[in-house]
Amino acid sequence: MITLGQYLKNTYSNLISIMRILIILFTGLLTVSFNPNAGIKLSNPSFEGAPQDAQVPNGWHACGLYSTPDILPGPWGVYQDAYDGETFLGLITREDNTWEHIGQQLTAPLKKDECYTFSVKLARSNGYVGYNKPLKFRIWGGTKRCQKAQLLGHTVAIDHNEWKSYKFNFFANDDYDYVVIEAYYSGKVPYRGNLLVDACSDFETCIRASID
Repeated sequence: MITLGQYLKNTYSNLISIMRILIILFTGLLTVSFNPNAGIKLSNPSFEGAPQDAQVPNGWHACGLYSTPDILPGPWGVYQDAYDGETFLGLITREDNTWEHIGQQLTAPLKKDECYTFSVKLARSNGYVGYNKPLKFRIWGGTKRCQKAQLLGHTVAIDHNEWKSYKFNFFANDDYDYVVIEAYYSGKVPYRGNLLVDACSDFETCIRASID
């Protein structure tokens, strides 16, 4: 027969075991919730806003006097659907060697020597009022607003009209608080082209990385 003292002792031991398990579970949840490597977010990564020409989306800033991106669809004869949300970004280049690029300050810095992965959805429009040739996508890291200190990722010229996903892996050469995204020429001769951008991902940490 179990005495009252033994019963209370066993009950106390069981309660202690349960409390230890709960503490471990709670600590694990806190680690996941506040993990600094959970992802560095962009503000307005899908470029949501009222469709308008020559308008920088909320959360972003223009880089350069001739950087007047468009919030699409609607302006300039571009009517395809967004990949994510209601709107997306349109960037162009010109034959006078000017091109559009925008940037923003990150919610947390990319850390030096850390490996990151980033993805984005890209396309091209057949009808952009004469700015119809395919362009490259490039993303840069910098220590100050609009600085292009390190090329973090780039593509070949985007010549498809449907949305496709592009993923980049890179090591940061410095602590970068800012990023810049831009459309750029394929080749040395400037021309009129367009690039459609949507659904930027978070910057997630990775194990291995390389830049093509």
